[in-house]
Amino acid sequence: MSILFRKFTFGALLASTLTIFGLHANSYEPSQTVASLSLKVPGKNSNTYPLTFNRLANSNFTYQLTAAEPLPVTIFQKVVEKGQKKELTVFITASEDVYLHYSQLLRTGYRHEDCLFYLPGFWYRRNLRSPKEAPSFHTSDSWTVREDRLSAPLTGIFNEKNGESLTISRKDDFAHEALTTHKEGEVVLSGKTSLGYTGFENQDGVANLSFGFPYQETPRSYIRKLTLAPAVKAFQYVEKGETVILTWEIQENRSADYSAFVQQMWEYAYDSYQPQPVQSPYTSDRMKEVLSNYFTESLVTDKPLVYTSGVHLPTYDCTPVGIAEVGFVGRVLLNAYNALEYGEQQKRSDLPAQSKRVFDSYLANGFTSAGFFKEFVDFKTGYEEKTLSIRRQSEGVYAILHYLHYEKEHGRKHPEWETKMKHMLDMFLRLQQGDGSFPRKFKDDFSIADKSGGSTPSATLPLVMGYKYFNDKRYLDGAKRTAGYLEKELISKADYFSSTLDANCEDKEASLYAATATYYLALVSKGAEREHYASLTKRASYFALSWYYVWDVPFARGQMLGDLGLKTRGWGNVSVENNHIDVFIFEFASVLDWLSDYYKEPRFSGFSKVISSSMKQLLPVEGNLCGVEKKGYYPEVVQHTQWDYGKNGKGFYNDIFAPGWTVASLWELYSPGRSEKFLGK
Repeated sequence: MSILFRKFTFGALLASTLTIFGLHANSYEPSQTVASLSLKVPGKNSNTYPLTFNRLANSNFTYQLTAAEPLPVTIFQKVVEKGQKKELTVFITASEDVYLHYSQLLRTGYRHEDCLFYLPGFWYRRNLRSPKEAPSFHTSDSWTVREDRLSAPLTGIFNEKNGESLTISRKDDFAHEALTTHKEGEVVLSGKTSLGYTGFENQDGVANLSFGFPYQETPRSYIRKLTLAPAVKAFQYVEKGETVILTWEIQENRSADYSAFVQQMWEYAYDSYQPQPVQSPYTSDRMKEVLSNYFTESLVTDKPLVYTSGVHLPTYDCTPVGIAEVGFVGRVLLNAYNALEYGEQQKRSDLPAQSKRVFDSYLANGFTSAGFFKEFVDFKTGYEEKTLSIRRQSEGVYAILHYLHYEKEHGRKHPEWETKMKHMLDMFLRLQQGDGSFPRKFKDDFSIADKSGGSTPSATLPLVMGYKYFNDKRYLDGAKRTAGYLEKELISKADYFSSTLDANCEDKEASLYAATATYYLALVSKGAEREHYASLTKRASYFALSWYYVWDVPFARGQMLGDLGLKTRGWGNVSVENNHIDVFIFEFASVLDWLSDYYKEPRFSGFSKVISSSMKQLLPVEGNLCGVEKKGYYPEVVQHTQWDYGKNGKGFYNDIFAPGWTVASLWELYSPGRSEKFLGK
């Protein structure tokens, strides 16, 4: 149902409502809810009018909402019972030209202090892993946000004491977006928007669902990394005779714990919004053909390390800036392996030759005195990162083990590399803490710089691979110990945090890595042990899935992503701190496909198809470079909401990006089943 109907007569509205709704609600009472309407004259402060719910008899509506004084609008509300769900539709008809903002609260009856909160892709539990400079309980226990911040436009409140939950989700079409001249205070929209707001508020110790239209953000808006800004409240222009129709769905549920609640909410969102694959002219083979241009054009050969330049590149020219990074956003070694494999498949001699130069240079010059990878070297400034990370180190070992496995299959051996990797895996076991975790950051002398265990699952992957490649059970035992930590501290507590290196908060990658780690262990296990690891994979996967959009946010004309026709379904938000979408997927689609087969759950494979199709959309090809300068340099910071990473804002990219990891992620997405082949499953 469209949000705005132009010059829709009220008599026709009554007639259409009769055919749409046939039930009458009997459990949605005025005592449970509070509504208000704000009206604004541009240049003046708005006036807010509390609304009274007047129950109607013998009517196609449930309530008429009125104020203490006459308003230039009429407001009716229709509530339809659908089992445990209630469909709430608000009809606002203007009798004169107005700028308006509609707000409503729904009381849960739960004590606020007993509750955990859920705004998918943005808020988990109480966001206490996030700093006070980002949205979290550290700053306020009540938050409302614009809907396009969320992977599904809904808010859920979960009562830990009794397992009950109340959720509200927006059910309208989302076809319109409008620009504004201001980002804070009361703002008048330049045109029509489809975006409302949602969130939760503490009133007198009781948790309330908060929702309305158009958008607002309270008590602060979030405009860029670690930058809270003043609140914002938007006003929509409605012409005399127009009717605004807004639809929400309310549901009550019960769950065993917060993890079960998140699973329930993701399944509901998937079923409700029904995301379908995005049509694309590009096959997986065509994606790789175009992306391979990055391998050749990014290669830097005049330094002690030969590398693909993929970090901090300007979008306007993609010129190398002198940084070689093993993992995280550079992914030099994984790109070298991908180029080797692809080059031999396509009988291209240039790619294997350049890959050999990369591997040889890292073997000769790419290790610290202790034998760890030199993670991050800036040849332009001479800076070398001395604080190491378990994530970058793990991603480097992962890439080299794939390389060694591939080479062995083709009759080529690299004993020096094997010695280096065994030494690194042995050092991993030395780094592993008593609880099975790995420190997030450490020094070359094994001193701990950041003991946080959120990055632990990144180490599980190379440990399992090392077990298979070297037939050394010590590495499998170490991997199982990581799973014990993950189960106890992350998965059972529904607390996924700080896997990414440029933020310290709740993030997608922690749950995605946890799911991938336990998937690896499931692949090398049997019987009850395999079932246990599979169940952990499934549980973590729902959290990872919750970061991925199941709907398409609207963009305004003139916003590049909207003009390119981007559909956001299938794209994942990044973290609480970094509120943009990207193509971080790597092996997760393979995990979903495996789970779908293992548990006979079609939602997993269905959404895997959505992801795979949607991430083809911004492929830079000749004649359609999608906002970057070079063919195959896939964009990174895709800014889909009112937030920027430093430049440009919604509908654009940041001015610098890291195609090293985007190319590597998409390459693995379009190389399904890699790990299953490596692990012999």
